[in-house]
Amino acid sequence: MALTDRFVRPTGFRQTLASCFLLAGTAITVGTALLFQYVGGYIPCALCLQQRIPYYVTIPLALIAFVAAAGRAPALLTRLLLLAIGVIMLVSLYLGVFHAGVEWGYWPGPTDCAQVGGGDLGSGDLLSAIDAIRPPSCDEAAGRFLGLSFAGWNAIASALFAAIALRSAVAKADRFA
Repeated sequence: MALTDRFVRPTGFRQTLASCFLLAGTAITVGTALLFQYVGGYIPCALCLQQRIPYYVTIPLALIAFVAAAGRAPALLTRLLLLAIGVIMLVSLYLGVFHAGVEWGYWPGPTDCAQVGGGDLGSGDLLSAIDAIRPPSCDEAAGRFLGLSFAGWNAIASALFAAIALRSAVAKADRFA
């Protein structure tokens, strides 16, 4: 069966389940990053903020894909949405691997990496507040869990989400078919 034929065949359980998982998984992933930032006090570097962009794009696409798959919209729409999510997550995988490589010293990071905003600028003493903020450098991991930095975990999550999205974009409609 040609690849183009796979995009016009009906969608079903697999596509609905995959889009639901992608919606929940990407929302939880970026939500966790936001919790570490606002609750845990981790100030993200410029590359960390850049790694969130694919998630911000993927979440609404996954919601549309879920509604399309569950509502039995045209198969081509659902499959193309899942394909787009897969490609976006491959970009996220690249960003995660690049950032992890910068942290491990395999290659240099961007020169503007320490330029990031944040902090309490409404305290009344603006100059003191600005001087107190020390944005992290992209070549230093904010923390490691099981030997991987946040960028490394993002690469793993992105690879998982990309695999699920790309596989479900071309998979049969029903798991029993």
